[in-house]
Amino acid sequence: MKKFSFILGILFTLCFANKSFTQSKIENLIIITTDGYRWQEVFKGMDSVIANNSKYNQGDSGYIFKTYWNDDVNERRKMLMPFLWNTIQAQGQIYGNREYNNNVDNANPYWFSYPGYNEIFTGYPDTAVNSNDYKPNPNTTVLEFLNHQPAFKGKVAAFGAWEAFDRILNEQRSGIPVFSAFDSVGGKHPTASEQLINTMRADSYKPWLEDECLDVFTHYEAIDYLKNKKPKVLYISYGETDEWAHSGKYRSYLDAAHQVDAWIQKIWYFIQSDPQYKNKTALFITVDHGRGDLKKNQWTDHGSDIPGAHEIWFAVLGPGIKNGGEIKEPMQVYQKQFAQTMAKLLGYTFKTDHPVGEEIKSVINNK
Repeated sequence: MKKFSFILGILFTLCFANKSFTQSKIENLIIITTDGYRWQEVFKGMDSVIANNSKYNQGDSGYIFKTYWNDDVNERRKMLMPFLWNTIQAQGQIYGNREYNNNVDNANPYWFSYPGYNEIFTGYPDTAVNSNDYKPNPNTTVLEFLNHQPAFKGKVAAFGAWEAFDRILNEQRSGIPVFSAFDSVGGKHPTASEQLINTMRADSYKPWLEDECLDVFTHYEAIDYLKNKKPKVLYISYGETDEWAHSGKYRSYLDAAHQVDAWIQKIWYFIQSDPQYKNKTALFITVDHGRGDLKKNQWTDHGSDIPGAHEIWFAVLGPGIKNGGEIKEPMQVYQKQFAQTMAKLLGYTFKTDHPVGEEIKSVINNK
C-alpha cells in the first residue's frame, strides 16, 4: 500500500509539475502590444510641445489640439485612450506612471524591438539577442510553453504587423501559427473573409515595403481568427505607433495609439459577448520599449543611447484581477517579469532551460 501511494504521488507530481495549485478564473489570455508607444502619452496624453513643433505636427496642429487636447491631464489622456482610462482604469490595473515612482523598465540593455519582445515572452533578457535581424529565437517563449500544455495544445496563435515575429516566436520550432506582415491567412482553403483580407493587404499602401503591414490588416486577421478559430491564447502586435514615431509624424502616432485603444475595446466587447470567453479571459497590454523625452526631439527614437528609452508600461484586465486602477504605489517592475505573470494568470508556472523572471506579485496576488 505504501509503495502504491508512493508511485501515485510521483505520477501526480509529474502530471501537475507545471500547473499552479491556485485555482484561476482565467482560462484564456489575449496579449496585445503596440510597438514603442511611450508611457508619457499613456499617462499624460498628447505632448503640446511636440504637437506645436512644425517639424512633427504634419502641418495640422489644429487637428491634433482639437482631437486630443484638454488642460486637465486626466481628461487629456482619456481623449487619447478612452477605453484604457474608462474601462481598464475602473476594472483592471495600469502600471508605469513614473510621476509616482511606479517604474516599469526593460531589463535588457538594448531598448529596441527584438530584444524587447524576446524579454516579454521568454522572461529572459538575453544579451545575445542584440539585433532586429537576429536569427530564430533560441529561447523558449511562454507561448511555446503553453502550447505544450494539454489544455492549450493547438490553441495558441500570434499575429504581428512586423515580419520579424516569425523569428522572435520561432514559428518553426514552437509549432505556433505566426501570421506576420504580409503572410496570407487561411492556408489553401481561405474563407471569403480571409480571401478579402489577403487581397486587400496585398493591394494596400506599403509605407514600410514588405517589412511591415498596416495595423488594420493585422487587427482584422486576428479578430477573424479569434471569432472563428477560438484560440485560448492569442497574441496581437500593432506596429504603427513605432513607425510613425520614427518618421517624426506626431499626428499619425497619436491617431495610431487612439485606434489601437478602440480596437482593444472591440476585442473586449467581443470577449464579453462570447460564451467561451466571457468572464474567463484576461487582457495583458504592453510595449517592447520606450522612447526619448529628456530632449523633445528624441521622442522619435529609442535604443541604449537615448535616455529614458527603457521606460515602459503595461495594463491588465480580467476576471478575478483586483480593480487597482492606475497603480500609484512606488515599485520597480521589469519586462522580464511579464512572461511568468502571463503563465500564472492561467494557473501555470513557466519553466524552461533558461532563467525566467518572477511573476509580478501585485498582479497575481490581487487575483
